[in-house]
Order: sequence, then structure tokens, then C-alpha cells
Amino acid sequence: MSNIDRLTLERRVRVAARALARHGLVQAWGHCSARIDGESFLVCASKPMGTIGRDEPGTVVRVNAPLPQGVLGEVRIHQQIYRLRPDVGGVCRIMPPHLVALSTLRVVPKPRHGVGAFNANCRFWDDPRLLRDDALAAQLADRLGDAPSLVMRANGAVTVGPSIELAAGFAWCLEDAARIETLVRSVASDASVEAACLTGGEIASRQVSSGAVFERLWEYLTAGDTEAKANEGGFPDPVWGTAS
Repeated sequence: MSNIDRLTLERRVRVAARALARHGLVQAWGHCSARIDGESFLVCASKPMGTIGRDEPGTVVRVNAPLPQGVLGEVRIHQQIYRLRPDVGGVCRIMPPHLVALSTLRVVPKPRHGVGAFNANCRFWDDPRLLRDDALAAQLADRLGDAPSLVMRANGAVTVGPSIELAAGFAWCLEDAARIETLVRSVASDASVEAACLTGGEIASRQVSSGAVFERLWEYLTAGDTEAKANEGGFPDPVWGTAS
């Protein structure tokens, strides 16, 4: 990777990290990364993501090597996902409140509205432990499979995408689906809760990224960030891997 490309990737990771914090998807904990190549990736600075400063560097991590000193232990989740998923270009480890609350009930938000369709194939990890050993992280990556997201019981979630921008976009969509799930369950009977979901055909019809859907979401997520650039180039059309 050239120095210019590395600087661009550093900036994209910083902007994504701050966007996740700005919208309450992470607090003191969480991290995000972007793939460099088949052997390495760049993870954000090991600090609360909302405090990552302009021009503050991340750390290059090898996929098949011990974590560098100072890198957070759960970054091994990123290692295992990049190892198993060559299609993944970005990973976000998030702790959004509605999603965490539902996860304690072993509930994964269902696709009940438009953006909820993008995580229709979300998986569930029924283990509240921190993932600080390679074997457990590998099991989680295997459980994720080809899905764009995985909810971890009482422990947040992981989202992935072909770029860091799309991984962050899926993170926002997942928490918005959890917000709608919480609202629906607060006002509906048990029978109507089960019925109030998009059908398979409706899910497919809403998993559409044309019309600058994710570009607009990225602009919303990064509004006010002086390092952000519109239309970053991380938005393939159509978005892959969201259908069951």
C-alpha cells in the first residue's frame, strides 16, 4: 500500500469510528477496522472512538499473527473475520443500547421496516463473554458465516461490509431495527408482533442500495466531521450478502 493510500485508509477508519460514537453505537468500548490486503488490516486507535483525533493513527494488524502490543483484545474478532471472509473490507464492533437490551432476552431484531431489511440475515451468538482468545473468536467468525451482522448476547454486535463505510452503515441500520423492534413489542400483542414483519419478497425488494441509499446514510453519519468526504467510494451497488 502506498503512503497516500495508507493515509486515506487511516482517515476513513477515523471518520467511521467517530461516526459510530456520534450516533451512540459505541461508548467507552468498541472498535472498527478496514482491510489493507489479504494479510493485514488497519484498526482504529485503542481508545474511546469519539475521542479519536484528527490525523490520529490506527494500528496495522496481521491476520495470521499475534495482536500488536496495545491493540484491544477483541480485535482478534476482526482477524478471524478477515481470515474467513475475503469479501469483507470493514468490520465494526459496536455496543448500541436497543440492540443490547433485546439481546439479553435472546431477541434479534426482525426486518419490520425498510432499513431493517439490510440485516435480515443477522446471526446470534449466545455467549456474553468477552472474546479474548483466538479459538473463541474463530467460533464467532464461523457463526457469522456469510451474514452482514451478528448480535452477541448482552455484549453488543459485530457488523461487516465490503468497505468500512458499509460496515458502519449496517451498524446504524441494525440499531435502528432494534429501536423499531422495541417500539413494536411495547405496543403490540404477542400475535401481532409475530405478524408485523416484512415478507420474504418485501425484504428482497427493500435490500436495494440504488438511489444513493448508503451514500446518504454516510453523509448523515459523518455530518460535521471535518475529515469526512462525501461519496468516499466504498458503496458498491447492489449491496451484497443481505438476503437470507
